[in-house]
Amino acid sequence: MSTESQQLYSQLPAIDRLLRDPAVEPAVAKYGQTLISELLRQMQAQAREAIKARQQLPEWCHNWPQALLTRLNQQQRLALQPVFNLSGTVLHTNLGRALLAQPAIEAVVNAMGAAVTLEYDLEGAGRGHRDRAVADLLCQLTGAEDACIVNNNAAAVLLMLAAIAPGQQVVVSRGELVEIGGAFRIPDVMRQAGCQLVEVGTTNRTHLKDYRSAINEQTGLLMKVHTSNYSIQGFTAAVDETELAMLGREQGIPVATDLGSGSLIDMAQYGLPAEPMPQRLIAAGVDLVTFSGDKLLGGPQAGIIVGKKALIARLQQHPLKRALRVGKITLAALEATLRLYQQPELLAAQLPTLRLLTRPQQEMQASAERLLGQLVPYFAEQFELRAEACWSQIGSGSLPIDRLPSYALTFAPRDGRGSTLEHLAQRWRSLPQPVIGRVHDGKLWLDLRCLEQESALVEVLSA
Repeated sequence: MSTESQQLYSQLPAIDRLLRDPAVEPAVAKYGQTLISELLRQMQAQAREAIKARQQLPEWCHNWPQALLTRLNQQQRLALQPVFNLSGTVLHTNLGRALLAQPAIEAVVNAMGAAVTLEYDLEGAGRGHRDRAVADLLCQLTGAEDACIVNNNAAAVLLMLAAIAPGQQVVVSRGELVEIGGAFRIPDVMRQAGCQLVEVGTTNRTHLKDYRSAINEQTGLLMKVHTSNYSIQGFTAAVDETELAMLGREQGIPVATDLGSGSLIDMAQYGLPAEPMPQRLIAAGVDLVTFSGDKLLGGPQAGIIVGKKALIARLQQHPLKRALRVGKITLAALEATLRLYQQPELLAAQLPTLRLLTRPQQEMQASAERLLGQLVPYFAEQFELRAEACWSQIGSGSLPIDRLPSYALTFAPRDGRGSTLEHLAQRWRSLPQPVIGRVHDGKLWLDLRCLEQESALVEVLSA
């Protein structure tokens, strides 16, 4: 070992001495000696590697306490970070979909911090069913006889198929064999549930006679799947749920519909594109309807199944139900969200998803113009900033061809380089509260539809 290396090694402080450093002691008190000692050992190992490889100490070695605190902050940062969703997609799957309403957040906090009546019947002092309270609410809102809750809509479809048609044939229109995010396909779910898929009709046209001719003694379920994440237009035909329900009753075969996004309100009354509603399908005679909790419903991730009492009982008794059931936090958030639907006059103000979807473009334009004046001084040297009209989308496979008029701040690099734009986007993703926009047409767009805290955004970007 060279004399120079020996001198560098001798500059490495002992862990015991660092633990007693006044600048480190508060971290030890907060996080414990075990965690801090392990971090210091890692830092020492990194410094020794630098000496061995380059005959020099890392730059951070001039201030070990500060370097320790920086690493500690990075390590303790939670993986699920709050971000500014300025992507233009309201229900962004990668960003957690629906924001919870304040009553749902409060219900979750209460459920996390105390023992709760998850499966306890206060009246009889015995065991109750964890789905009961939420199921009763769903029955009131949809007109269904009963309901079942699992951890997402894919799980709802899986449980329904496994419980209702195990080893039997399930008849579905070829045009409804959808694939959702993550290459998750309806035929794959059917195989996992032990069902045999029977395709009827063609990609663009399916008639009632196609379902009728496919029915035999092996048929266990007639199923429709709402194509919420794509659209077939032009020369098309699909079977109405009322017609299919009548055929099911005639043949003694259950009829089910997978709605996917699932809205409990008429979206058209708010000026939004219409979506099929579970209560209308139940009224049409459909036996089971499945939909999501964290899309248009505006609640937590959950799979909801409503329908006939006898069929729901089969789902509740199936072994998969225990594997797919939800916990107290999800149930608390879902119950609080559903209770908001009992006050329809207040829903647009109280439910974040609906509030964001119905924001008028003029409101976002005014926001863009206010922000423009505040942010130009920080970015004008490198970028041309503008307030521009744009289009938002609902997201999460809901209404794929419909767009919502919105407004955005745009940043166009004065040097015309795409790398400058990508660097800005990357820098913003590295902020303490990341800012997520979208790069399009040579600009970085910050769609303001989901921005409700202008001052917080200015503070983050200007810092």
